Amino acid sequence: MMQPNFIDLFAGAGGFSEGFVRAGYHPLAHVDMDTNACATLRTRLVFHELGKTEQGRQVYLRYLQGNISAEQLYEKVHSSIIDQVIQAEISWERMAGIFERIDGLAGGRKVDVIVGGPPCQAYSLIGRARDPQGMQNDSRNYLYQYYGEFLRRYEPDYFVFENVTGLLSAGNRSYFAEMQILFRNCGYALDWRVLNAVDCRVLQVRKRVILVGCRNQKDFEFHWPEPIENPFQIGRDLFSDLPALRAGDSQQILPYRSPANSYLEQSGIRNERSILSQHITRPHNPRDLEIYRIAATQLQDQAERLKYAELPEDLRTHNNQRDFLDRFKVVNAMGKSHTIVAHLAKDGHHFIHPDPLQNRSISVREAARIQSFPDDYYFEGGRTAAFKQIGNAVPPLLAAAVATGLLSHLAAKS
Repeated sequence: MMQPNFIDLFAGAGGFSEGFVRAGYHPLAHVDMDTNACATLRTRLVFHELGKTEQGRQVYLRYLQGNISAEQLYEKVHSSIIDQVIQAEISWERMAGIFERIDGLAGGRKVDVIVGGPPCQAYSLIGRARDPQGMQNDSRNYLYQYYGEFLRRYEPDYFVFENVTGLLSAGNRSYFAEMQILFRNCGYALDWRVLNAVDCRVLQVRKRVILVGCRNQKDFEFHWPEPIENPFQIGRDLFSDLPALRAGDSQQILPYRSPANSYLEQSGIRNERSILSQHITRPHNPRDLEIYRIAATQLQDQAERLKYAELPEDLRTHNNQRDFLDRFKVVNAMGKSHTIVAHLAKDGHHFIHPDPLQNRSISVREAARIQSFPDDYYFEGGRTAAFKQIGNAVPPLLAAAVATGLLSHLAAKS
């Protein structure tokens, strides 16, 4: 079987794409509207190309060190690689232009797979709780209709659609039902399941709806990945080799504290050529730092999470003492992390580092590791933009597990 290709829609920072590339697929195009995410995608595509040689890897290191610009980095590869990233809003008005760009990139080749999932805010339980309208009037509820247009245009053998579990109940359960009707009308048999990233060797509890479609087949059962035993822990296995930081530390490149352990090697987060970049933290005010210290110490010493109402009165600024009692939450060093979300870009209160001595929220690199991104994955746009991209991403290890399962179906069709 030839190397299958794919298009990544609503690509974000490229977690879906990274997993499919790792499984042996070739990207034809990535489409996203966010400037920083598109810059991240371009940098990652360049890395995959330059990483084939030692000379290329040194060029990439020079870029991370700030010794050459992005333009100088991109000049090291053919322009067709940069052109794979299409920065555009997927809408009826822009559809024809996006199709034209993808047609040029495909060069007459058949599209084997389309992957991606629209922004999840309109389907998420948290998003609906915060919105007075319950997100009922949010146009993002209907972005799946654009996805259907790509299926009609390119008729891939398979597609993989991802979203939050809130999709199953959104719109009084109507959106997911309507979505399946649309995809079936596009000519696809469907199979879906809720997958938890922790079952795919990711050290994070992150449940996602994965919907797989197979073209021109009446019945379809996908080869879902079997859950993998995951005895690893955040503190002992994921963070153990990282240099200790305090709040506000911002060195771009740092040496590792120790050699890679078995989890870091098996997950692909580290290898013998890895570069530790973006292990940078945000600053915090003294009040928040004191709360972080209390919360981390209590979880470490008593194995109990801090409840907001238990804080000393001078540290409580919210009148509501009943809701959101876990507004300050520590990442569990002795197990798996709770779900990383894009709100991490606004503050670190829900992602406090488990070490009371470091007394801070997690760094960009720690968040990326929890999502299973390799250490050489660079997120463009600065610290806040990086946190947002990471929180919105599909964990590459989850994507790779699905991509590997799809390979057997593609082989059977060929």
